[in-house]
Parts: sequence; C-alpha cells; structure tokens
Amino acid sequence: MINIAYLSIGLMTGIVSGLFGIGGATIMIPALVFFFHFTQHQAQGTSLAAMIPPVGLLAALTYYKAGHVNLKIAGFIALGFFIGGFFGGFFAQPIADANLKKLFGIYLIIIGVKYLF
Repeated sequence: MINIAYLSIGLMTGIVSGLFGIGGATIMIPALVFFFHFTQHQAQGTSLAAMIPPVGLLAALTYYKAGHVNLKIAGFIALGFFIGGFFGGFFAQPIADANLKKLFGIYLIIIGVKYLF
C-alpha cells in the first residue's frame, strides 16, 4: 500500500512537471516531508535520485516534437545542472535539517511572489 502512495507522488510530480516544467521541489519534497516524515535531507536526496532516470524524458520529448526545445541550450544547462548539483548537494549536507527546511520555504515564497507580481 505504501508503494502505491509513493507511486502517486511520482504520478502527481510527473503531471505537474510536464505541465509547468517543475515538480521535484514543489511536490515531491514537501510530500515526503509532510506525509512520510522524511527529513529535509532525505526528501531532497530521494527526490534527486528519483529524477535521475526519467527527469522529464517523455515530457521533454513531447515538447521537442512540438518544436519547443533548443537542444544546444538544453545541453549547456544540463552540464551546469550536473556540476551545480554536486556543489549544491555538498553544501547542503552540513546545514541543520530545520534550517534547510526554512531555506527551502523561503526559496519557494520568493519564487511564488515573483511569479505573482
């Protein structure tokens, strides 16, 4: 039964990711923290690991077929993401879980307010 709940998180994340280009941070991490009582570090690590295989492959393919993907730019972004992910993960480890949650919340608020206005 728990596997169905995890599958549901993945399904919702995939739908939102395909729809808006986001999902891991805005759905998967809060769901793992609030519903499954993961620590912030565990939720972030699990979210990153879950995104390795699919990372929007089918959604990106759909956008590509519609002519909405610039592969050259995507390659540069992917390279930066690859390197930046290492450093982000490295810097996150010594941060206390409560502080990481607060930083994550502040980040989401700032992005949300920016989009609203």
